[in-house]
Parts: sequence; C-alpha cells; structure tokens
Amino acid sequence: MSINRSILRLMLPSVVSNITVPLLGLVDLAIVGHLGKEEPIGAIAIGTAGFNMLYWIFAFLRMGTTGLTSQAHGARRNDECAVSLLRALLAGALISALLCALQGPLFSLISLIMQPSAAVQPYYLTYYSICIWGAPAILCNYALTGWFIGMQNTRIPMIVAIVQNIINIAFSLIFVLVLDMGLQGVALGTLIGMYSGLVIALLSATRLWRKEKLHMPRLEYVLHKNGLLKFLTMNTDIFLRTLCLVSVMTFFTSAGSMQNDTILASNALLMQFFMIFSFFIDGLANAAEALSGEYHGAKDHTMLRRTVLHLFEWAIVLAAFFTFIYIIGGEKILHALTDQEVIHATAYHYMPWIWVVPLASVMAFIWDGVFIGLCWSRGMLISMFISTVVFFAIYFCCFDSMHNSALWLAFACYLGTRGVVQTIIWFRAGTSPKNA
Repeated sequence: MSINRSILRLMLPSVVSNITVPLLGLVDLAIVGHLGKEEPIGAIAIGTAGFNMLYWIFAFLRMGTTGLTSQAHGARRNDECAVSLLRALLAGALISALLCALQGPLFSLISLIMQPSAAVQPYYLTYYSICIWGAPAILCNYALTGWFIGMQNTRIPMIVAIVQNIINIAFSLIFVLVLDMGLQGVALGTLIGMYSGLVIALLSATRLWRKEKLHMPRLEYVLHKNGLLKFLTMNTDIFLRTLCLVSVMTFFTSAGSMQNDTILASNALLMQFFMIFSFFIDGLANAAEALSGEYHGAKDHTMLRRTVLHLFEWAIVLAAFFTFIYIIGGEKILHALTDQEVIHATAYHYMPWIWVVPLASVMAFIWDGVFIGLCWSRGMLISMFISTVVFFAIYFCCFDSMHNSALWLAFACYLGTRGVVQTIIWFRAGTSPKNA
C-alpha cells in the first residue's frame, strides 16, 4: 500500500470521528432548547464546556496509548500491544473512580471557573450530577481509541462515535418528548450514549484482540516497574503539556471577556473557523501517530522519513485550502453563524488573523502526531512550554497598542512557535527517541 493511501485510510475516519464529537453537546443543546426556558440551555453550555475542560486534561490516556501501541505493533511485539491497552484501561478506571469520588469538590471548582448565574446553577447541578458518572466511559474510551489508532485502525473509533451519537439522540428524545423528564432526560440520554459507546468499543477491542491473536498477559507483567515507569513518564509529560494548552485556551476566552461582550462573542465565532480546520488537520495528525509509531517500531527509518514528508505535503495543501476558503467565503460563513450586525462587523474586522492561523498551526499539528508515535513526549512538553511563554509574553507586551489583535497575534505565534521548536528537536535528534 502506498504512503498516501495509508495516510488517507487512517485520516478520513478520524476526520469523521472528530466532526461527530461536538455533536454530543450540540444535540443536548438542540433538545433542551425546546423546553421553553433559557436556564437549561445555559446549564448544558456550561456543563459541556466544563466536562470538556476536565476530560481534556486526561487526553494522555489516548495519546500515550497510541504511541506505545503503534511502536509495539510495528515491532510485532503482540505482548506489548496487549499490555499497553490493559495499562491504559487500568489508569482510566482509577482516574475516573477518583473523579466520581471527588465530584463535589470538582463541581465547586468548575463552577468557580465557569461562573454560572444563580438562576442557571441548580440546572447545572442537575446536569452535572448525572453526567459525572460517565467519567469511566469517557476515560476508558480514550484508552481504547488510542489503542485502536496504534493498531492502525481508525474505523472503529469512527463507528463508535457515530453510534454513540445516534443512541444519545434517540434516548434523549424519548426521555424529554415522551417521558417529559426535562433536563434530567437530556443528561440521562447523554449518559446512556457514553456507556453505549464504551460497550461497542470493548466489543470491537475483543474482536480485534482475537484477530491479532493477542494473549492475556500476567498481572505482574502489566504492573512491571520498568514498563509502568515508561508509561507514567510519557503520560506525565503529556499531562503537563495539556495543562499548558488548557491555560492558553482558557486565557484566550477570558481575555476576550475582559475587553467586552462583543469582543468575547466575536472571538468565539472566529475560533469556530480554527476548530473546523482542526477537525481535518487533527485527523491527519492521527494518521501521523499511527504510521510514525509503526515504522519506528519496525526500525524502518527510511519509511518514517518518507512518511513525515508526505504528511507535511498533505498538511500544507489542507492548510492552503482552508485559508483560501476563509479568504473568499469568510464573510458568508460569519453571516451563517450570527445575524447580530455589531458582532458580525467586529468579527470580520479580525478575520485576517483566521487567514493566518491554518498555515501557522500546520507544523504543530503534524509534529504532535509524529512525536506521539515516536513517544517523544518530552519534546512535546518542551515545545508547548516555550510556546506558552511566547503567547503570554506577546499578549502582555502588545495589548496596550494592539488590543484584541494582540490576542490573535499571540495565538498565531504560539501555534507557530510550537512547530518551529519541534522542527528543531526533530533535526537535532534525527529519528532517535533517546535524544528527544
């Protein structure tokens, strides 16, 4: 199979999966929007954002599992393929149990960050109290998704995401429209969708396990000190990297809010352009994770370098395409997103930054995928830390003269710096992970 075909085979299902993920929150919003009150809508919006922020921190369960699994798969070490899944599932189960046990303090912390109004607070508590029990399903699904990608299969996560959304929609509609359960029904439908996705993923993992002729390892092998140390070290790096990322994204929103509500709304609309682009480029990054780990595990560094080159060719074409679409159709897309003229005019004023962002971010996305596949987690952490410092330095140095443009300049430089630093790490380390 050619490199381009391998990339497309892994990329396209990941793109579909990425697009379906936000639908869980959107479906809940659409259903609750017909309850006749605005407070439940606010509760869903805050709940979705809060849970996304919480679970985002534990994304290492997916990324770390992909890197370790893809390398083991490339080296044809079936025992390590099995162990990487079991370790990730064990970590996901333990973390989710802790989240459920600490749901009270977590609710207070998320409320402090999200600041729901007094009217929204009781509705948010209802939604949160039900959906927090989905933590085991979400985090274990992270581990399973990472394992599937590492095993060179992105179709299964796509199928899981689609079926999960269908089940969520069906049960939420039944609970709300037939059983008149209101916001509780929406939350229960979401919870059922989460666990349905987990069941489907586990059944698919069992089938793939048998197809690959994997065997259940002994417990002492799963808990072996050296293996656990590598697992924990890599995931700690990714965890710290994610905290840096969350700090940038959270500050981006709050910085807009500190200016005025119009800027806040305009930045939120413009960020949707970046999110749409990220659905596609992140699918390409998933292909990078799987293929770079596979070839590194097989010690085929020639194919690894050729694949990285092809990945960047695809990424540049993709970034150029979205930049072109945003230049010629950005204003029409904004009109589709809002009919508020003041917000539209303000957002359009800052639209040129959206033309810059795809090309500024393209290296970071692809290198992230390659570094995950190679298990170069320390390189990812270093690049993220440096770019985070660059983001805050540029914002605070330029805000007095540039105002909101300083925020977008800082964001573009943050994305670009990540890619530049990772490029330097790649060329300094070659393809030897011990130097990264």
